[in-house]
Amino acid sequence: MAHEDTQQALGNQPEYPWLDTVPDGIDWHTPIPVRPLYALIDDAVASHPDLTCTNFLGRKLTYKHIGEKINEAAAALQKLGIEKGTRVGLFLPNAPTYVVYYFAILKAGGIVVNFNPLYTIDELTFQVQDSGIELMVTLDLKVLCDKIETLISNEVLPRALVASFPALLPGTKAALFKLFKSRELARPLASPVTDKLVIEADVIERGGVPDPVGISPEKDLAVLQYTGGTTGKPKGAMLTHYNIYANTEQVARWAPHLVTGKERFLGVLPFFHVFAMTVVMNFAIRKASTMIILPRFELMATLKLIQQTKPTVMPAVPTLFNAILNCPQVSKYDLSSLRFCISGGAPLPLTVKHRFEALTGCGVFEGYGLSEAAPVVTCNAVDGPVREGSIGLPLPQTVVSLRDLEDPSTEVPQGEKGEVCVSGPQVMPGYWERPDETAKVFTSDGFLRTGDVARMDPDGMFSIEDRIKDLIICSGYNVYPRQIEEAIYTFDKVAEVTVIGIPDEYRGEAPKAFIKLKEGDTATVEEIIEHLEKKISKIEIPAEIEFRDDLPKTMIGKLSKKELREAELERQSG
Repeated sequence: MAHEDTQQALGNQPEYPWLDTVPDGIDWHTPIPVRPLYALIDDAVASHPDLTCTNFLGRKLTYKHIGEKINEAAAALQKLGIEKGTRVGLFLPNAPTYVVYYFAILKAGGIVVNFNPLYTIDELTFQVQDSGIELMVTLDLKVLCDKIETLISNEVLPRALVASFPALLPGTKAALFKLFKSRELARPLASPVTDKLVIEADVIERGGVPDPVGISPEKDLAVLQYTGGTTGKPKGAMLTHYNIYANTEQVARWAPHLVTGKERFLGVLPFFHVFAMTVVMNFAIRKASTMIILPRFELMATLKLIQQTKPTVMPAVPTLFNAILNCPQVSKYDLSSLRFCISGGAPLPLTVKHRFEALTGCGVFEGYGLSEAAPVVTCNAVDGPVREGSIGLPLPQTVVSLRDLEDPSTEVPQGEKGEVCVSGPQVMPGYWERPDETAKVFTSDGFLRTGDVARMDPDGMFSIEDRIKDLIICSGYNVYPRQIEEAIYTFDKVAEVTVIGIPDEYRGEAPKAFIKLKEGDTATVEEIIEHLEKKISKIEIPAEIEFRDDLPKTMIGKLSKKELREAELERQSG
């Protein structure tokens, strides 16, 4: 919904149930200034130039230094023909290079298109062609450049800009990397597509400044964020400068206890994912904080880094919290620096929340969102009421309306379940070149349909029951996988669980649970069933339980049901 439409909605219905529950000190009502997204970094550079912006494997760069690099890169991009509306891909692990080129593309007038470095060539081909990117930015790591080379050779990708990975490291580490890990580095000048590769060092001019580009924050796109989904091709959520700027400001208002210039954010979630893009990178910059950046999540390296660098803020997904909790060596590490943990990306099991809080003394606050909302919609407040299983209250300037599952134009009565529909300055205008899909995802009065089912309590706090597409129709009854998963998580030997619906000749569909046990533990199907009989109804008891050593996950670490559904369909058809 457009900014002015949201303001009208707020004006027409000023008394929302959650307003009396929003804690004192949180500014829910004041409109958010309309500004371009790169104002975040400009503000931090101007106000805190000498503070550390990035700490990457021991090399620290100040906000002033990062700001200079962004301007130099933006000027270089403009020389390469990047202008307003040009789509530019980022094919990068977490690194200062991502931060620099993210904002450089925006300053040059371009649109960032995020790419997952683990994508297959087919997945990359689809997204490159769908977005129409004209340039891909990457690092000279062989694992990345081999894919870039293939895309260019297949005439899918026009050209790529290659930056140096060793240049990101402290001097000694850079030398050692070149000496002992040279096989991991690509050789762009020896590539068969070298004429389509631009070496960063050849185009960067020290002290370069980009030509100003006029940006209309509410209309001009900043990012194309491709959504996963379990069916169909990914779609590019069009996020404007204001969508992302506003969402960053909303999150910042939600955490007034965080002190500008004093916090340290752990950047282990991948920046190319919308959750980390906003709640790690942009949020950290909004608070002029240090980003302690890991190229990828490795459990022991993460624990060592927390002990060494003492981050105060850790946005994470439930599987990351779970991995830390289930690490046999976790007691050897000091995690007491953590003051504020945000959980997103997937439902947070209560047992995981409580165990992590007991381990660290740090509160874990679950939020909820989706790519189409840049992404955060609701969050539990630090100083607000705590409801078990709740995703909290709508962020400032955000209206959440629960709609009838059959008729999304009708709002359900308080206390009844309905589809979560959202209006706010963070909501996208639509999908990239998908007008039909865009029309399907908005209600007639302009609210974004999320496909998630929730209830609202009298205090305006929301609890997700499930996704509409994950609903299992069992003998005519609605069965929600999340309820079964929560019950299974209360069995103390369970590390991870995912529940899907499988075909059942008698009941139509039936639940099946895939369970990973904690390291060193054993359990039987009978023990799980006996435990569940006290927790959930008979119709919710899984028809099948399968123990696995590992469960499939997405790149960000969310448990993924897609692979399990596909395997079950193959098994059934076989």
